[in-house]
Amino acid sequence: MKFVDEVVIEAHAGNGGNGCVSFRREKFIPFGGPNGGDGGRGGHVIARADVNLNTLVDFRFSKLHRGRNGEHGRGADQYGAGGDDKVLRMPVGTLIFDAETDELIADLVQDGQEIIIARGGQGGLGNLHFKSSVNRAPRESTKGQEGEHRKLRLELKVLADVGLLGMPNAGKSTLISAVSNARPKIADYPFTTLYPNLGVVRLGPGRSFVIADIPGLIEGAAEGQGLGHQFLRHLQRTKLLLHIVDMAPIEEGADPVKDVRAIVAELKKYDADLAAKPRWLVLNKLDLLPEDERDAAVKNLLRRLRYKGPVFPISALAREGLDPLLHAIAEHIGQSKPVETVEPDPRFRDDFRDDVRP
Repeated sequence: MKFVDEVVIEAHAGNGGNGCVSFRREKFIPFGGPNGGDGGRGGHVIARADVNLNTLVDFRFSKLHRGRNGEHGRGADQYGAGGDDKVLRMPVGTLIFDAETDELIADLVQDGQEIIIARGGQGGLGNLHFKSSVNRAPRESTKGQEGEHRKLRLELKVLADVGLLGMPNAGKSTLISAVSNARPKIADYPFTTLYPNLGVVRLGPGRSFVIADIPGLIEGAAEGQGLGHQFLRHLQRTKLLLHIVDMAPIEEGADPVKDVRAIVAELKKYDADLAAKPRWLVLNKLDLLPEDERDAAVKNLLRRLRYKGPVFPISALAREGLDPLLHAIAEHIGQSKPVETVEPDPRFRDDFRDDVRP
């Protein structure tokens, strides 16, 4: 399935039905009075978060989404039926913006969460509502209101507890496949990962977390080098970043210290808040170094970086050093506060969905 994390769509809610002008006419009742019913409400366009989806590909070619119009009112006090709502299923983690004003409308962070993104028009009033003691035969009615038309930008930010950072071929995909049920593509060439992969790590009853692997960054990503910054948004909801460092690069003249500094610089260029998240160094591929040189290589890297945070020497391929890393992550996540979400526009809160049918 193709991974799509940003699309623009149009949502057209249904129009309300018109009110009816009608009078009761029956045998022996010559002046029955008005009995024109109201028009029905137009159908809303509703966004619903669905945990079973992980991409916006369904909206890539389906751009226009309409709610049904409400029926017109009829005589004999018959009200028009409301139009059916159009429900759009979106992945959990989708942000919905007004494409014209860039205003955040909703942030879908829970499975089953619903939000009205285009409100259907109210139905018009029939002449039944206009009768009075001085106007016993009103020939007045109102037309139904037009439904909202909105142009929306959908942006997906995956929900994960831990995000993996690193240069291409640093071993991020190997690590996520070793500790979780994810099975990303693994090969010996750069940019094997072309879209984010999610994996669930289970350490026991009630102890699990979600880890996200994104395509590798390189120096100059802010200028569009490699795959650029387009996937870094998927790390903005994480509580912890694991910076995977290749301790045995195959490229001649490659320097792990330079690579680490390049990644940190790209993070700061993209988002200062993302760069400020807790970031642990995971030194990978130590099995490719001679045993008597490993400790010296780790100490030399930390001395040059002047890094004082947590460090985990591992070999993802050989499954060495993974248990201490995973238990430390679980403990850190258990102590972390929930990730704050952006407050949506109050006009589109669930409180205003009193007229949405179940």
